[in-house]
Amino acid sequence: MGHGGNVIAELTADHREVEEYFARLQALPAGDKERRSVLDECTIELVRHSVAEEMYLYPAVRKHLPGGDALADKEIREHAEVEQVLKDLEDLDIDDPRFDRMVQKLVTDVTEHVREEEQQLFPGLAQACSPEQLAELGDQVRRAKKVAPTRPHPSAPDTPPGNKLLAPGTGLVDRARDFITGRGRS
Repeated sequence: MGHGGNVIAELTADHREVEEYFARLQALPAGDKERRSVLDECTIELVRHSVAEEMYLYPAVRKHLPGGDALADKEIREHAEVEQVLKDLEDLDIDDPRFDRMVQKLVTDVTEHVREEEQQLFPGLAQACSPEQLAELGDQVRRAKKVAPTRPHPSAPDTPPGNKLLAPGTGLVDRARDFITGRGRS
């Protein structure tokens, strides 16, 4: 959940973790019951990561990068699309023929999103922000992930102040549900 370092190091480590989930998921044969567990773990990480980015990374992009509003808006739209795919997957049985197609869509969409962030946003932020600003953003992202929701909520606000107000409460409810059901525990 928290890897340490500045915001770029933190989020890049998250990206590698999600890639590992994707590799595990794709290595399992269709219909394997373990696929649900791996997908749940991946969903938890993706949702927490997205919420933290929406709370802190994208406001920094808006503030510090030329054309930051358009860049942040694009990234948030991509998050919304991924969150809807996660929600759709949550409702599908692993034996459903649509499951594998939706997983492939998730992998493709997230992989492209990660590539864009790492090749465009992160280098721009590294140039525009001081090491202290990047370190503070890293701390903010780690704190946000600790209280963020763990399940997709496509209709929840994805920009401040709404997301900063509602995410901790939604996260608390999600973590309580996860505790009761055992979701996310390997």
